[in-house]
Order: sequence, then C-alpha cells, then structure tokens
Amino acid sequence: MSKCGAICEVFSRVCGYFRPVSNWNKGKQEEFKERKVYEVKKNARKNPDGVSSDGV
Repeated sequence: MSKCGAICEVFSRVCGYFRPVSNWNKGKQEEFKERKVYEVKKNARKNPDGVSSDGV
C-alpha cells in the first residue's frame, strides 16, 4: 500500500501481456497476494571454486 493514500494500479505479466491485477477474478487476485519474490543473485548457489552459478 502506498503511504500517500493514492490508489496504485498493479500490473502483472500474463501470457506475455501486462494486465492490471484488479481485472483478475477474486481467486487469481488471492493467488497473486500469496506470491513470493525470488531474486536469483541473492539465492544463487556457489560452486566449489567460490564462483556463483551465474558467473558473478
């Protein structure tokens, strides 16, 4: 939620197109709220030589 009180439209990609979440049915909106954010760089496993799997 924004702290200024303004309404903020949230978009998510569905089948290659960005669509506003407010247009989804109630079930899909609840699924969206339960999603977890995953960051590859933060969660990448290190190889035995100390280099991450993405080469960084």
